[in-house]
Amino acid sequence: MDMDAFFASVEQLTRPTIRGRPVLVGGLGPRGTVAGASYEAREYGARSAMSMAEARRRCPVAVVLPPRFRAYQLVSQRVLGIVREVSDVVEQVSVDEAFLEPAELADAPTERVEHFAAQLRARVQREVGVTASIGAGPGKQLAKIASDLAKPDGMLVVPAEEQLELLSALPVRKMWGIGPVTESKLHRIGVHTIGELADLHLGDVVSLLGQAHGTELHRLAHGIDERPVAERAEAKQVSAETTFDVDITDRAELQSEVLGVAESAHRRLVSSGRAARTVTIKVRDSDFTTISRAETFTSATSDFGALSAAARRLLPIAVPPGTPVRLVGVSYSGLATSEQEPLFGNPADEHDPAEPAPQPVSRPAPEPEVRQWRAGDDVAHAEFGHGWVQGAGHGRVTVRFETAATGRGVAKTFAIDDPLLSAADPADSLGW
Repeated sequence: MDMDAFFASVEQLTRPTIRGRPVLVGGLGPRGTVAGASYEAREYGARSAMSMAEARRRCPVAVVLPPRFRAYQLVSQRVLGIVREVSDVVEQVSVDEAFLEPAELADAPTERVEHFAAQLRARVQREVGVTASIGAGPGKQLAKIASDLAKPDGMLVVPAEEQLELLSALPVRKMWGIGPVTESKLHRIGVHTIGELADLHLGDVVSLLGQAHGTELHRLAHGIDERPVAERAEAKQVSAETTFDVDITDRAELQSEVLGVAESAHRRLVSSGRAARTVTIKVRDSDFTTISRAETFTSATSDFGALSAAARRLLPIAVPPGTPVRLVGVSYSGLATSEQEPLFGNPADEHDPAEPAPQPVSRPAPEPEVRQWRAGDDVAHAEFGHGWVQGAGHGRVTVRFETAATGRGVAKTFAIDDPLLSAADPADSLGW
């Protein structure tokens, strides 16, 4: 089961005004990336992992919002709670995706599996308010591929006798374990589909991709998938790495590769619904010497600009200019389930009114810092309740007061320092 455009769907759920509209979730800075795009935004060519600048250029009418991982985690927990009620074996893959293996469906006919999937999808929609796509098949790979083909808001059951026919025409990139590098290697020898990969001799695949990786992919291409559905231990870090066909010495090219690997790791970080405190870069040179260097922030973040900047800073520390490099990797650790950065400024820069900092008698007390609201922030008003910032500027802030439970709400504008307006918990937008 895979939730549909999960981050954007949660935003549309909790902010009824933007339902049915293009929505982009992600970093708002100059190096921000898209963490989630609604299907309305995808129609314009915007997608996850794209730079936010490019996504906004393609979809200028999109509503752009910062991620709210606390809200996503809470919705995920409720959905997974339903899944665990209907299946005793569950493997959560990310914040919005899980495998399940209900005992009642062992050797069940297609019609029964379809009935089960339809009931589960309907219950998630009814009790949580978001949509899910479900794929089923004789193995985890087939189930995953089927759920992708069923999107959005659909289901696809692939019987064992039909799996090879389905697999054969699909591009090799649809398979687990095939990323850009492996895809490029296969394309160079004329292999573009899973069926063409299956037709290769096992020895040729192993020669090209290595013993372990080549053997596994060749088996999967033949529909042989014996991996069990089993609960995963929570990962301590997320990472990505790439090995170059030819050693790289050019510093600009190496920086570009580091940025690409950092982006791949960032997609996994965002998919897990977590933020990171530590960035580590791994570099392996032509002599197979591996060097790692790390940088740790004061608080966890999921902002790609901050994480990738740290990776770029670490590169010259890890490897001197001119060194031939054969592999680079980036990992994020010190994971937290939500952003730990303060919503408004740095708390260390603010005075606790209960314990004011000593001031010379001859000087006036400093003026209180004007709160800076950003579009998408959750707020609460003493009279109007929970809402979210639609825009701010010139000393004013406009707030739309609505939650998942209220329907489309009214918008009101206040002075930016209105004492009745305060930061709110994103959980309150769910209306539970």
